[in-house]
Amino acid sequence: MFNGWYDGLLAGLQVLNSILTAGIAITAFSLFLYALSFNLRDRVARSFAIILLCVVVVFTTESLQNTSTPDWGVEFLLRTQWIGIIFLPPAYLHLSDALLVTAGRPSRGRRRLAVRLMYVVSFLFLILLALDMLVGGLVVNGKPASHLQRTLWTEVFTLYYIGIIAWAGYNFIRAYRRMLTRSGRRRMLYLMAGATAPALGSYPYLLYGSSIAAQFPLLFWSIVIVINALVAVLVVVMAYAVAFFGVSWPDRVVKSRLFKWLLRGPVTASLALGFMTIVRRAGEVFGGEPYTGFVPLVMVVTVLLFEHAISLLFPLWERVLFFGRDREEIQLLQNIEERLLTQGDLRQFLENVLAAVRDHLQSPCAFVAALDGEELSLNLVAGNRSLLEQKNLNDALQVMQYGNGNGRRHEFTWGEFWILPLHQRRFNGDRDEEPPLLGLLGIARRSDRLLDRDQRDALWLLANRVALALEDRRLQQRVFRSLEDLQPQMDMLQRIRAAGRYDTTTNLLTEPVFEESDMADWVKDALTHYWGGPKLTNSPLMRLKIVRNFMEHYDGNASNALRALLRQAVDQVKPEGDRKFTSEWILYNILEMKFIEGRKVRDVANRLAMSEADLYRKQRVAVETVARAILEMEHNEKAGQGAQDERSKR
Repeated sequence: MFNGWYDGLLAGLQVLNSILTAGIAITAFSLFLYALSFNLRDRVARSFAIILLCVVVVFTTESLQNTSTPDWGVEFLLRTQWIGIIFLPPAYLHLSDALLVTAGRPSRGRRRLAVRLMYVVSFLFLILLALDMLVGGLVVNGKPASHLQRTLWTEVFTLYYIGIIAWAGYNFIRAYRRMLTRSGRRRMLYLMAGATAPALGSYPYLLYGSSIAAQFPLLFWSIVIVINALVAVLVVVMAYAVAFFGVSWPDRVVKSRLFKWLLRGPVTASLALGFMTIVRRAGEVFGGEPYTGFVPLVMVVTVLLFEHAISLLFPLWERVLFFGRDREEIQLLQNIEERLLTQGDLRQFLENVLAAVRDHLQSPCAFVAALDGEELSLNLVAGNRSLLEQKNLNDALQVMQYGNGNGRRHEFTWGEFWILPLHQRRFNGDRDEEPPLLGLLGIARRSDRLLDRDQRDALWLLANRVALALEDRRLQQRVFRSLEDLQPQMDMLQRIRAAGRYDTTTNLLTEPVFEESDMADWVKDALTHYWGGPKLTNSPLMRLKIVRNFMEHYDGNASNALRALLRQAVDQVKPEGDRKFTSEWILYNILEMKFIEGRKVRDVANRLAMSEADLYRKQRVAVETVARAILEMEHNEKAGQGAQDERSKR
């Protein structure tokens, strides 16, 4: 009876270990995808991705080994596992070098050369593995598990493995000592603690002391489970620390994104795999069958239930765990996002209102026009559009100002249309003063039918709904314009704040680095106010070295200098020859007509014979071309200044 209990406990530990091993492989692969998706441009994240790839290889091959795998399959998996083990040491050294660079200790060439040399050494060990010299043959009936025999080169690699990992650990300590902020030190501690797990848990210790493991299999499997559990936890801790490198998001966004990624990926997959394994093993114990029909059912139910729980509970977890003192502000922003009235939402709402107006009055046509400055622009037409083709909407404004009605709640007659003025509802002026006009609602009328009282009340109720939508949309556009004005500064502050997490001096004192994506936004803003305005005078482009040089020719006037730079960059887009309105001149014509001449979008689109949507797409390409030209001019200016300084030193 004791032997049966002992064998059952041993089998249970082996099952638990297989679940943990598969869970580590799933987690490492999921975090590897996370690194590829969000911050692969950072050196720390790239080197960490290599470590994760090695961990994936080690634990995936280990999880695929079971009693049903043939001997040749076990040997193949064990040898494949060594590929990940071989490249772990240079990957750790690579990560430690990237951390030192991030912490303000750039390599003078020696560390970088050492990293490359270690990759070459690991490649040589890989050749030895292919020649069956690094490890020996398979011990088929090895206790407590099958393993590969040791060779002399195995001992050499072990010394290499320990030495390089110790070297990387020393670099970690050097990077930690350079951390000046409390958050930087804390995350570096997380990284150092997490880095120990893959390094210690990936090496096949079964090669050493296998006789002890064979005598005490229960102790061996217990220790293996503890080690694998630590690896599973500490890999996540390490990924958490690395997630902050190379991104300019706020800390709460990084934490929330990583937490949700882990829940939807490795946690869900590991739970489903664990329940599947338990159900399958239970079927073997109680039914004697190697497969049970409950396995796919349990997998599907587990995935669906857990994903549903994440969708329901994650907003609550996010507020409790990550928002902190900023909870009210972030909730307000989230509410705005959920209740935002976009252009498509406004159009859909107006379509419903116009459909109700036409249905209520049996009208063949209805439209909504919004006031843009001093002119009306047609927002939406429902019904027979031909009734409006010969109409000038600005005449409707004249009708309302000097027409045949009085009072705020009065419909005007404009040809065969009734016109209802749409006024701003929230107005802080005098009670006798008329609120600002937002637009108008027009309904094609029938000469043989007059409005009765009920129809008139219903029509004005619908008109008030349209006015409320236009007013909300106007207020939201003001918010959008404010955010557009703030975005360049916000992006710059976020990048400086993110860089200052680990190096508080170099990144704050050095000149800012201009990226093409940011330049395009700044160039568009500056061109929008080309002839004067805050987007030109307060543009981040003022910090360009070439702008400061241009100021010498414009009596120190920064606005004129930036305007001259923009003009020169736009001229670089211009093709050779006389100006034409052909396809190769489209980008230049858009820049010239839209920004330099200040024409309206509709006029430019009509002149260039394209739709407004196509015009906006081409405009984005044109602005990006100007941004690249300015970047190239800035780089050339800095290169020329550097060469001049070098000559002066000589």
